Amino acid sequence: MSGAAHAGRPADGPVAWPAPAKLNLFLHITGRRADGYHELQTLFQIVDLCDRVTLEVLPDGRIERPLGPADVPAEADLAVRAARALQAATGSRQGASIRVDKRIPQGAGLGGGSSDAATVLLALNALWGCGLGTAELARIGRTLGADVPVFIEGYSAWAEGVGERLTPVELPQRWYLILYPGVRIATREVFQMPELTRNSPRITLRAFFESGGRNDCERAVRARWPEVDRALTWLAGSAPAHLSGTGSCVFAAYASAAEAQRVRALVRPPWEGHVARGLNVSPVQALLPERRRT
Repeated sequence: MSGAAHAGRPADGPVAWPAPAKLNLFLHITGRRADGYHELQTLFQIVDLCDRVTLEVLPDGRIERPLGPADVPAEADLAVRAARALQAATGSRQGASIRVDKRIPQGAGLGGGSSDAATVLLALNALWGCGLGTAELARIGRTLGADVPVFIEGYSAWAEGVGERLTPVELPQRWYLILYPGVRIATREVFQMPELTRNSPRITLRAFFESGGRNDCERAVRARWPEVDRALTWLAGSAPAHLSGTGSCVFAAYASAAEAQRVRALVRPPWEGHVARGLNVSPVQALLPERRRT
């Protein structure tokens, strides 16, 4: 992969880049703004469950997606939209062939689409030789989705505002069992629910580590999607279970991979179980030339 990481020099052929998932270790909704967006506090934990985004530079400016989620049209795919947004922001005349091998469940609260978009922005910025910094890429990413900037920054992070104010956090080593209950949930639908809690008091990072937090979406999501309720109840039999983001995935933390795998072995269809290691730094960062030099 090192041959792809020289800014300004096209790769010799297609190169695969990771796009990691995230968990929300807690999610407090502290208010609603006049523009309809919600003020949040959350702690993003990056994990090593990754989509794989294979990129090949095209010299003629075309953006194509020969492989991606079957139920998402190419023009609606955040990976394609990210490439077009980078072209528009930089005036680059180069293009890309984008193949997205989905391993992160969709509509699951794990940020898979946002992570794909972030990986495309970071990788094409290097491959096309655009020279944009992290802050500039994050501004582009924010137009695609609120979670894109955390994947651009590439660190597990404490987040506030609508998720754009990020503070890197070093989290203790944990293994997670992520349980997908077989249903997709649209973030927009959850945030429009009238019964959603929207007035949680703000807390500090120290307060979270001392006493924990909750997910303000959990009660409403459990009531509307019984599959999520059943998954949370089942997983809570082995460890404290939580909803990630607006769902539908739920997760529990374990001290070892073996412990997480033991519970994973009990999962039966239509549920899917994924064991993932918590990361403080995204695996994308190791492939970026400017980060390696730093």
